[in-house]
Amino acid sequence: MDEAYDVIVLGTGLTECILSGIMSVNGKKVLHMDRNPYYGGESSSITPLEELYKRFEIAEGPPESMGRGRDWNVDLIPKFLMANGQLVKMLLYTEVTRYLDFKVVEGSFVYKAGKIYKVPSTETEALGSNLMGMFEKRRFRKFLVFVANFDENDPKTLEGVDPHGTTMREVYRRFDLGQDVIDFTGHALALYRTDDYLDQPCLETINRIKLYSESLARYGKSPYLYPLYGLGELPQGFARLSAIYGGTYMLNKPVDEIVMEGGKVVGVKSEGEVARCKQLICDPSYVPDRVRPAGKVVRVICVLSHPIRGTNDSNSCQIIIPQNQVGRKSGECEGGNGKVATHWWFVAISDIYEPTDDGSESQIFCSRSYDATTHFETTCDDIKDIYRRMTGAPFDFESMKRRQNDVFGEDVPRQPVLDSSPGSAFLGAPRLGIRNSDPQSPSFTRLAEQAEKRNLENGHQFDVFSLHRAHSADSRT
Repeated sequence: MDEAYDVIVLGTGLTECILSGIMSVNGKKVLHMDRNPYYGGESSSITPLEELYKRFEIAEGPPESMGRGRDWNVDLIPKFLMANGQLVKMLLYTEVTRYLDFKVVEGSFVYKAGKIYKVPSTETEALGSNLMGMFEKRRFRKFLVFVANFDENDPKTLEGVDPHGTTMREVYRRFDLGQDVIDFTGHALALYRTDDYLDQPCLETINRIKLYSESLARYGKSPYLYPLYGLGELPQGFARLSAIYGGTYMLNKPVDEIVMEGGKVVGVKSEGEVARCKQLICDPSYVPDRVRPAGKVVRVICVLSHPIRGTNDSNSCQIIIPQNQVGRKSGECEGGNGKVATHWWFVAISDIYEPTDDGSESQIFCSRSYDATTHFETTCDDIKDIYRRMTGAPFDFESMKRRQNDVFGEDVPRQPVLDSSPGSAFLGAPRLGIRNSDPQSPSFTRLAEQAEKRNLENGHQFDVFSLHRAHSADSRT
């Protein structure tokens, strides 16, 4: 560990692992450490189920009726991927999709007056929805057509709306939409948590609705994707990317001190050794003196014994509860598997932190805590912002592309692999040609052996693919 690196990363949350992968692909020498013995940090997936009960200090553990504990992956911070969103683009550009497979979430619903309704997001669904009366449906359909055609660079599509001056409240008024329609449009399509957006310029909201519609068009059932074995797979995938390009990983490695000289980071001390660096990336837990509280979020994990009423017995879904429907200042969301009266529920109240400075002087770049949104768009915004501050250049997806025919061997022909179970999807397969992600395939094994050999030669005890193999032998049976 007593050597110099370009970048040291502390914590294996999704933000940190994506940045680690990007820096490694760009030729930086990266050391990635985590005080925990597992990936994911506060956004990890808990398995077996017994660990969830221990985490919430429930002594008796899960009942036998819930089956084998290792058949469960429980995400501590549940979020979905927008099918046409920024995180999916990052996965595709880096080809991390070769390590992951996904399920299409089966539906998106909204709560109104004690009942649950499917969210209408197309012209056809708008005309058939029970959420609105006949005349309201026609007005909402015109609104959706306006949003679909909207292009801020084409005056013909604006219909007199100023993208940067007209508020969203004025746009709703222009189409004569009622309060109930405004509620599910703002909270279930644009995915806002509060109604503050109503008095802000309409461009951001229109782009959010377009993203929802474009994501829905990718797979049809809903705009959301979910890793088949939990969100903990995402940071592991980007960790593998970093390791393949020379990154060194150390789990269960305590951080004793962040070493500073002249107000600038120069290294990290751990167990008597100092690894030197030029820049440092970390989550808020590693630099409590450099962050400030920005709010709190309440997360509830419910284990259900039956499908949620009104969701057409969906195996998975999202339910948006607009703030006006429950008399609160912000919206609430439920998401996840609907097939598992409540058997157990787990409640956690977490602080949200943000950095107090941009890191330009100290060269310490701290990520933001995960907020209450149901997707990763704000997380990706944070990644792009940290990248810009570190490099001095705007984020470019091209910078994430893996080099073809790199030093670790040529890319083998891609093998489209499809999961035959309902609602499953490999990202874009076969259209985007996702590589066979079988950990026993020759290409996969060769990459693993090369990464292991390199780390052993450097004196590091690390197996980049060990967790994937564990899943193959256990969770996928």
